Amino acid sequence: MKNIKIIVEYEGTNYSGWQRQKNSYETIQEKIENALLKITNEKTSVAGSGRTDAGVHAIGQVANFLTSSTMSEEKLCKALNSVLPRDITVKSLEEVSAGFHPRVCSKKKTYFYKILNRAAPPALDRKTCWYIPQQLDVDLMNAACACLTGKHDFAVFANADASVKTTVRTIFSANIKRDGDFIIFTVSSDGFLKRMVRLIVGTLVRVGRKTLTVRGFEKILKSGEKTRDVVAAPPQGLFLENVEY
Repeated sequence: MKNIKIIVEYEGTNYSGWQRQKNSYETIQEKIENALLKITNEKTSVAGSGRTDAGVHAIGQVANFLTSSTMSEEKLCKALNSVLPRDITVKSLEEVSAGFHPRVCSKKKTYFYKILNRAAPPALDRKTCWYIPQQLDVDLMNAACACLTGKHDFAVFANADASVKTTVRTIFSANIKRDGDFIIFTVSSDGFLKRMVRLIVGTLVRVGRKTLTVRGFEKILKSGEKTRDVVAAPPQGLFLENVEY
């Protein structure tokens, strides 16, 4: 059996997230597994580097699967893209060592979040950004970002997940920049908790709106107290950018 690594790009709007679910066939994992079954006549499990939520997108989701297919890497990649829905694309496909696992072996993941910050609502980007017409103070948001870097307990910025052994994570970098009408939050870490990025962004927006101070944001992280200021940003602005090994 060959261990195949793929890098996947998808628009998550129409899906219930990455992971296969009992009550929904509309997941990214399910679509790829069904495509592989159709092409190779093999029922195989596709493992991802992480579980993106419903409505969240990816530019560089990494996954793997086992196959005994004799198709070349190029032909298998083309075959997958010919069968998959148009909002899911396999960008690359290669055989890797038997010990490779996209989640266990990952060292660093990077997400970014897009906010459209202008008076006029979006016509083209409504499925891939959070529209906020009120002007946000990016300098204040960046000042709040400074406390995120380093090793911290991020339980306050996470939904409860019984499968997680620890809520301590290390953030390597976190910053916000304005790019025209867009505000982009980019964060890299050794791992992310459930809804962690969305909860951080939602709370940073409170800082940008000046309803929460920078010191107040820092206090939330240090105290671990989930106040009413800790709110999740909507899913459509979030992208998994890449995974490093």
